[in-house]
Amino acid sequence: MPFYHRLGQIPSKRHTVFKKPSGGLYYEQLFGTEGFSGLATLMYHTHRPTQVKVVEHPKDVSPKAVDAHNIKSRLVKGFEVRPTDDYLESRVPFFFNNDVVISSAAPKKSMLDYFYKNADGDEVIFVHQGSGTLKTMLGDIAFEYGDYLVIPRGMIYQMHFDGEDNRLQITESMSPVYTPRKYRNKMGQLMEHSPFCERDFKLPTQLQTHDELGDFRLYIKKRNMLHSLIYASHPFDVVGWDGYNYPYAFSIHNFEPITGRIHQPPPIHQTFEGHNFVICSFCPRLYDYHPEAVPAPYHHSNIDSDEVLYYVDGDFMSRNHIEKGNYTLHPSGIPHGPHPGAVERSIGQTETAELAVMIDTFKPLMLTRAAVQMEDAAYYQSWIDTKGNH
Repeated sequence: MPFYHRLGQIPSKRHTVFKKPSGGLYYEQLFGTEGFSGLATLMYHTHRPTQVKVVEHPKDVSPKAVDAHNIKSRLVKGFEVRPTDDYLESRVPFFFNNDVVISSAAPKKSMLDYFYKNADGDEVIFVHQGSGTLKTMLGDIAFEYGDYLVIPRGMIYQMHFDGEDNRLQITESMSPVYTPRKYRNKMGQLMEHSPFCERDFKLPTQLQTHDELGDFRLYIKKRNMLHSLIYASHPFDVVGWDGYNYPYAFSIHNFEPITGRIHQPPPIHQTFEGHNFVICSFCPRLYDYHPEAVPAPYHHSNIDSDEVLYYVDGDFMSRNHIEKGNYTLHPSGIPHGPHPGAVERSIGQTETAELAVMIDTFKPLMLTRAAVQMEDAAYYQSWIDTKGNH
């Protein structure tokens, strides 16, 4: 995050003595990125955060490619991911490369008996269905339908759900996830032309300090292995913190679309960026207002990027027969564009109610077995004009 935030109690000067009221010291920890040069937060623990009692055998959770050289457009039915009690077991990867892993999950139960840390990458969790609370060592964030939860790598967290009907779209990034540079000034503040601003973010609140000793299970994902460790103290024992590196939420409903007299290109929808990829939000908006405008997107060549669209709600105007939870993958190397009839249907329309998340990667994506098993195998042929209007 490009702006400062603080919660709880902290000393007036960093790296100085911070005494407990009952005697003894609080333990300072730097939670930083990119060595000591990136965004960082200083937190103060009730107990040393280094007390590991047991390290168990790890489990391989690396995504496995069944198609590493894809050239076909694909449609994957994300809602075919079956609801599963456990949060981690519910996560099903569909597409991946060395920069990102794109998954869906349908967890039914809250994380009550373990904690989780992704040491490989930042996570951007889009809440498609359900609500609850993201609990972290830096405080709680309430979430609901339409929220992006941005969780920096190394952050210990739990997902607590209000019910069992939950659907999540998850993008794991091997690089830090930031708001787009084109929307920030040299000091990091979002500028006036940005489609969102700092007041739209949900920041951690309600810092709950757990002064507890015992056996606390923490799963850590590192280099695609899921490690199980038992810690001697509760991970959420922080009494205060300040800095720039923390989880936050942003609602897709707070994205303010940029429109114009003629069709605007996809970068106007950009919401987040990482190394070699961007995440965009397609939201309800007014259509182009030139008298001869064609609201549907023009055909364009994917020369440098793979495009993944995740369909959330509404009628996506450039596609036929799309359902909630569908993913489409339009790979680099071939052009793509609106389905037959979409251009004609769009002319004269004044607005769209579509809601979708787009992930554009600048390296090719590989498909997992789950993606192939849940795909509409005929999708790549869906641009053939069966009415003969060639």
